[in-house]
Amino acid sequence: MSASSPDPVVDVSGLVRRFGSTTAVDGLDLRLARGQVLALLGPNGAGKTTTIEICEGFLRRDAGSVRVLGLDPATDSEKLRPRMGVMPQGGGAYPGVRAEEMLALVAACAANPIEPAWLIGVLGLDAARRTPYKRLSGGQQQRLSLACALVGRPELVFLDEPTSGLDPQARRLVWECVAALRADGVSVLLTTHAMEEAEELADQVVIIDRGRVVAEGSPRQLTAEQPDSAQLRFRTKPALDTSELYAALPADCRIDEPTPGAYVVSGQVDPHVVSTVTAWCAKQGVLAEELHVGRRSLEDVFLELTGRELR
Repeated sequence: MSASSPDPVVDVSGLVRRFGSTTAVDGLDLRLARGQVLALLGPNGAGKTTTIEICEGFLRRDAGSVRVLGLDPATDSEKLRPRMGVMPQGGGAYPGVRAEEMLALVAACAANPIEPAWLIGVLGLDAARRTPYKRLSGGQQQRLSLACALVGRPELVFLDEPTSGLDPQARRLVWECVAALRADGVSVLLTTHAMEEAEELADQVVIIDRGRVVAEGSPRQLTAEQPDSAQLRFRTKPALDTSELYAALPADCRIDEPTPGAYVVSGQVDPHVVSTVTAWCAKQGVLAEELHVGRRSLEDVFLELTGRELR
């Protein structure tokens, strides 16, 4: 980082956190610039939530340096928390409290809150404003949690799986909120298992596995191929013998079947490769459905780096 660059909103260096004999975070580095969205990705147990909870000041670190908005969250939490918005997994509201009461309570703790009634309307909670938290749907609970994170006009927002359990309309609403936060100069650090969400929202992506960073960059940087390289994807009958297709394709091409019936040909995909694949499918007596040529996705990169086994 050059001397003229502004200080990062989140600056984590060499972070270590252990739980007994298990090292959850192992020398992790992380930086979030002001007014940007950073997606922290990783399989279950990779250390994402632990990292965020240390940045929020809810967990202590065992080693390393953590600065959030220029402060140490372990020692300056009283100064830091009014400047942050936190949307945890699982909501965290009292079961019997009404939606509007919960948001009003959080707003009362802020120096210059957003009008709660306006925020309830923006997030589509008008019909549920007097509904007890325990009777809200999962999606309504998620949106109320987001409202609580935003009502204090934070400089930095932590979103842990913000669209988990949401229907497509509510998910799109949350995406629009994140885009509006970025446009207003608010920094956002989010975790998600939805790779398309990270590609849509994030300026920067950090992929971690077993507590360590395995890749970082913009979504386009992480998914970039060689200039003459691409992927051909198609769906057909699963578990086909592709040895004959391998032999017919150029030597630099690779064939994978990441999920049953979903085939990916990677390499120098040109019209000859496309015709070779369709001719092979015809010879097998199967139809190549959903045939598409394009760059690899962030999910492809994620699986390459972290593996395909369940955690």
